[in-house]
This record gives sequence, structure tokens and C-alpha cells, in this order.
Amino acid sequence: MAKRLSGFAGLAIAAALAAACNNGGSSTTTSPTPPSTSTTLTGTVQPGYGNFDFQTFTTSQAGEIDVTLTAAGPPPTITVGIALGTPSSDGTACVLSSTYQTLASASQTPIWMVSAPAGAYCVEVVDVGNAASPIAYTLIVAHS
Repeated sequence: MAKRLSGFAGLAIAAALAAACNNGGSSTTTSPTPPSTSTTLTGTVQPGYGNFDFQTFTTSQAGEIDVTLTAAGPPPTITVGIALGTPSSDGTACVLSSTYQTLASASQTPIWMVSAPAGAYCVEVVDVGNAASPIAYTLIVAHS
């Protein structure tokens, strides 16, 4: 489980470097299909560094996936690790994307707005070592 959390720390550093380095390049982006369905996912993470819980959802067509952590706590300001991935073939684990891992607190602003193909996905919430009691969380996943 410690491996999971070390990725979150490295991700924060990589994200800061990427944001600081534009190199004047330009790129062309296409707009994904806006989300048409909203799924509420709830769960609980037991306290302890590296403990986690994950929830799955399925998109019916290619398009945008917006992930928002709307509640987590106690306390309501707790920071958790959060990652997007795909369920393992047997459904017992969430295979995390190295691109979509971050630290977050509850907010009404999406953590990610990802363009993705239709399919099965999962979101994992991790105690980063600051929970004194179980962390109840709510995620809103808007998708096509």
C-alpha cells in the first residue's frame, strides 16, 4: 500500500513541474462529448496510511468523464488521495492510471475532466495518513 501513496507524492511534484513548463508549444484539442449522466458514489475508507476504498462506474459511449469529490470527512476539510483507473478483470481491484492521481479535499469543482472511450472505470480514495476515524466520502461522476 505504501507504493500507492508514494505515487501521490511524486505526482504532486510532476504536476507542479508540468504546469510550470509550457515551452511555448501549441496543441490542438478536440472537445469530448459533454457528460449526460451523473452517478453518485459513496464509501468509507478506514483510518490508516494507505487504506483505500474504490467504486466502479460504466460509461455507455466515448466522451468526457468529470470526477468531483463533493464530501469527505471527518473533518470536512480532510485531504485524501484520489485516483482514476479501470477495474481489474476479476473486479477486486482498481488498476490506477499513472496520469490521474492527486491529493484532494471536498469541493464542488471537478478534480478531472477526462476524455475517455466507453467502458468500465473506477475511482479510488486513499487515506494519506491523516485520518483519526473512518473517512466517509461522496463522489459525483458525470459521464456519457
